[in-house]
Amino acid sequence: MNSFKKIALGLVAAMTLGTIVATPASANTLTLTVSTNVGGSGTAAAPYTLKVPFDNVVSDTTTVGSQEALTLALSNLTLNVPVTVSGVGNVKFTTAVGSAVSTTSGVSSLTFTPLATTATVYAYTTSTSASAITVSVVGTSQTVYLKGIAGDAFFLTGTVPATGHIGGKVTATLNVTDIFGNPVAATITGTAINASVAAASADALVVGKYTADITLPATAGTSAVNFTIPNPTDVPTLATEATSVTAVVTATDLAAALAAMTAAKNAADTALAAEKAASAKALADAKVVSDKALADALAKAAADAATAKAAADADKAAAVKAESDKAAAAAKAAADALAAKDAEIAKLKADNAAALAAIKKAFNDLAKKWNAKNPKAKVTLVK
Repeated sequence: MNSFKKIALGLVAAMTLGTIVATPASANTLTLTVSTNVGGSGTAAAPYTLKVPFDNVVSDTTTVGSQEALTLALSNLTLNVPVTVSGVGNVKFTTAVGSAVSTTSGVSSLTFTPLATTATVYAYTTSTSASAITVSVVGTSQTVYLKGIAGDAFFLTGTVPATGHIGGKVTATLNVTDIFGNPVAATITGTAINASVAAASADALVVGKYTADITLPATAGTSAVNFTIPNPTDVPTLATEATSVTAVVTATDLAAALAAMTAAKNAADTALAAEKAASAKALADAKVVSDKALADALAKAAADAATAKAAADADKAAAVKAESDKAAAAAKAAADALAAKDAEIAKLKADNAAALAAIKKAFNDLAKKWNAKNPKAKVTLVK
């Protein structure tokens, strides 16, 4: 709001210099002069370059390479013809610079009606990507390009593998950005407890990306690793720096784990074979008992029926029939018991098959990890 008040006051003062003359649109003119203490030439191929306001203060300085605001000096303006300064990208505009102007002070488009033939507008950016700046009046316009130079390293982020093989290496991936998230180069220091960390290596193609190898101990256990960048100047009004990445890596003995899993699989195979043999014997024994019970019942029923048929006494025949019915019921009960035993044996087979499949899967998963780490000593997967 203060910036716009300053523009308004300047334009009102300019009105006292002479009488306003209406000028046809076709005669509107515009000259754009850019401060010379910045890098680049302002073209799309070579944008003007200036530092991002990393301290959240948009300052203006005459020191080449330190300026944070691009001075847009407008001249040959036509009185009372609106001028628009707009940007495409991250660029913002303000009418003042200094300690009272922060990165949230600017606007992406600014339109004013000049009461004088000159005006000054400042442009700044928080991004290292190029932005287009266009100054226009009716009938003419000029465009220049601007991009920022990243500020100090402010944020360190990264990923570290959680596990690795004893005596082997894992690689940490790290990224460094300035306070606005722009990638920036930095010095990364790595330390470790129960491990060793190699110097971080910068990516040849991606600015701010680094990798660092971590050599794990020769025995199983955990290692603590830490990566840091130098502490930047604190900017509490904008963000809190994050200059450290800490992680714990567990070193495991894949060979020992594979051997243990192999032993477990062998034991499971032996137990499964014994279970299958026991199930087969139980089925055979149950069938023998069932067959004998059925044969005995049928024989007794036939004998009882013959006795009943031969008996002349009706009462005796009725008693024999009752005994025969009882024997038939016993035979049916034996048959039902056999069917229940068959169902129990079928469930036992299914449970054994599922247990064997789980053991095979666990063995194959571990074998794959072993094979990935030891391509010359691969273990054959179990089918």
